[in-house]
Amino acid sequence: MKKFTFGQPEKIVPSSFCPCFNYVETPTAYDGGKIVFERTARGTRLLFPYGGEPVYGLGLQLKGFNHSGRKMTLRVNADPVANTGDSHAPVPFFVSAAGYGVYIDTARYVELSFGARLRGSAAAEDSGEIATDTAALYAPRSGGESVIAVEIPSAPGVDVYIIEGKTITDIVAQYNMLAGGGCDVPEWGLGAMYRCHSRSNTDAVLGMGRYLRDKSLPVSVIGLEPGWQTHAYSCSFVWDKSRFPDPAATVGELRSMGYHVNLWQHAFTHPTSPIYEALKPYSGEFEVWGGVVPDFAIPAARRIFADYQRTALTALGVDGFKLDECDSSDFTGGWSFPNCARFPSGADGEQYHSLFGTLYMQAVEEALSCGCCGNKDAYTYGDVRNAGALAAPYPFALYSDLYSPKDFIQGVVNSGFSGLLWSPELRHADSKDDLIRRLQVAVFSAKTVINAWYCEEAPWLKFGCEDDVRALLELRRALVPELSRAFKRYRAEGVAPVRALVSDYTSDETARGINDEYMLGDSLLVAPIASGEKGRDVYLPDGEWADYFTGEIVASGKHPYEGGGIPVYRKVNA
Repeated sequence: MKKFTFGQPEKIVPSSFCPCFNYVETPTAYDGGKIVFERTARGTRLLFPYGGEPVYGLGLQLKGFNHSGRKMTLRVNADPVANTGDSHAPVPFFVSAAGYGVYIDTARYVELSFGARLRGSAAAEDSGEIATDTAALYAPRSGGESVIAVEIPSAPGVDVYIIEGKTITDIVAQYNMLAGGGCDVPEWGLGAMYRCHSRSNTDAVLGMGRYLRDKSLPVSVIGLEPGWQTHAYSCSFVWDKSRFPDPAATVGELRSMGYHVNLWQHAFTHPTSPIYEALKPYSGEFEVWGGVVPDFAIPAARRIFADYQRTALTALGVDGFKLDECDSSDFTGGWSFPNCARFPSGADGEQYHSLFGTLYMQAVEEALSCGCCGNKDAYTYGDVRNAGALAAPYPFALYSDLYSPKDFIQGVVNSGFSGLLWSPELRHADSKDDLIRRLQVAVFSAKTVINAWYCEEAPWLKFGCEDDVRALLELRRALVPELSRAFKRYRAEGVAPVRALVSDYTSDETARGINDEYMLGDSLLVAPIASGEKGRDVYLPDGEWADYFTGEIVASGKHPYEGGGIPVYRKVNA
């Protein structure tokens, strides 16, 4: 790994807020002298040499996979509608199948064009045929010398880190170790979580807890949604005594049933909150939903927030949080603060959007009396709506209000390129098949969440498939030891617990194009079937594989699969 500094880097960058940032220079074959830097009126421009090979990463990309030939603008956005770079968790790190990765240390909304051609390069090959479909009409042209053109708005300079490795897994692991290593998580967090209806009260929450236990449905975490607070948009962080007259008793009863307790919140702080006045001097100039936006880039703001959460919430036995709305929404209302916002730390709105999720996770970790790098013992596993660069050490999985089955599967595959965890949660379903297919993906992922925040009853009851759900949740429970080992390796070596097929099998030309299969842990290959589909083709790379459920040895290559199950294979002698 080697750092190259161009111009004058900004101070508000992800590495400045990464407590365990660990850059150690090692020899690289990459010729940094071929990177062209220019300071322009628009910001910083970089041109990287590019051979046209597949390129992956750039954060949680739900709409795309291989970015070769595409222009991607990395914006924090809860509602990506196309493959343009918008994401809950954009990360300015990409990895090439040619054996290198590039991390650009910026909190700006970077634009990257993979395969741009400069004037004077060799003419593109063109058959002269008139295309009759848009895919052919707008397909990348071959021929000539291409570059990766990168623009970083406003920045007078930037630090760029070049990482090399034999496989994408090797490269991504080094990127994760640059942040201090991946997160470790407690075994209870790797079990299933059930999030209750938003307006649930004590009786409803305890009733759901008893139902799950009485029916032997293995769930380890109960989550409470917005109704636990007196005011939720923005947040008071104060228990609503009309629904929860004795919060300590409610949490205690859930704990006595063997559950851990997770509370929904977001950081926009309502005037009725006990910490509103203390946070005002450490907040941005714009409100959101009538609440202040704490500047978690300032230690004092994190401390005020964490001290209250510790006293009012974690002291009762709450040991997990769902950190909502720390992204933004440009396509469904534009409800967050503008990019021109100013914060006391010196960050503008664009930079703070990029850093918000990571800094929010830091504040909550302080509330749990443990930092991501300060204690290697796993102590929580939460949910977060935004995470960015260098986020691997934080034990939080991303989630989304979007609900496309294929996008969710692609999110599982893509998350491991960028030091992120993704939860393809189950909410409602249109049929039994839809519910089971969605739950299969959730079971074989980094985090299993049933998010019934708008479902007054368990979403499987209307389909009469409780036994099927129980079998899948028991399967998740059986996976916990294997997943726990994978997370410990993530912590120690940076190897992501969920990885695209091409990550481990980088030289395999077929694997380079597969966006719906992935490795889970050290040895499992998972090939989910999306809702509404009866089967699929499964590709097994070179090696010896065994059916996870039957133990039958299966040859490498492509195999058709039909049926109601989920295709899972174990690498023999892994």
